[in-house]
Amino acid sequence: MEPAASSPVIEFRDVAYRVADTQVLYGFNLQVQSGETLVLLGRSGSGKTTSLKLVNRLLSPTSGDVRVKGVSNNEADVIRLRRSIGYVIQDVGLFPHFTVERNIGLVPKIEGWTDDRIRARVQELLQTVGLAAGTASRYPHQLSGGQRQRVGVARALAADPEILLMDEPFGALDPLTRDELQREFLLLQRRLHKTVVFVTHDLREALRLGTRIALMEAGRLVTVLSPAEFLRSTDSLAAAYVRAFGEGLESAANRGTS
Repeated sequence: MEPAASSPVIEFRDVAYRVADTQVLYGFNLQVQSGETLVLLGRSGSGKTTSLKLVNRLLSPTSGDVRVKGVSNNEADVIRLRRSIGYVIQDVGLFPHFTVERNIGLVPKIEGWTDDRIRARVQELLQTVGLAAGTASRYPHQLSGGQRQRVGVARALAADPEILLMDEPFGALDPLTRDELQREFLLLQRRLHKTVVFVTHDLREALRLGTRIALMEAGRLVTVLSPAEFLRSTDSLAAAYVRAFGEGLESAANRGTS
């Protein structure tokens, strides 16, 4: 007898989302399994960020159901839901008048952790994301873009959530810093085994970080494939992404030899 498949941590059931006369998502069905990094890949306007925001109920579906750990978001306490999910965005969203320690410790403080426990957690997370202990007393404006992004990841991990939502978190960084943070993310994920939904429009990033890639176009889910399957796919849209990716690599190589 085969073992029963585990229940998805996140599930979209025939989800649609509409703003006024604009349909943003159509019949969206997707499951995210425990411990995987599911990448939502697509061009601007494909519905990636909308889908992400439906998970922590920053948006609510026009129809259909989004379920987190088996519970419909319509039935969940929205405050508890959001506190239980880490959220990392491109521009970080740190409070400029808070020190790094206060930014990271915000949710634990709300949850009633003691000051000593918060302080210890902040130091643990600074080490985890590759920042010096002394960073805790600094303010966001005193940090580089890469350091601020690391603080954003640390803040998302502060209360040890099972789920992380990451909306193009490395998109605004220079290529070298982006590469470094991608490598650090992979190492971190191998240790922590979080359930991650990661939004990007960059195929290279999707192939590098994703357990599976969910390709979106014009509010619809086109296909869900592993990185290896994506590269071999004959689906016209997936193949177009791979072709553009290859042309980009060839162009970069030509520039380097010219």
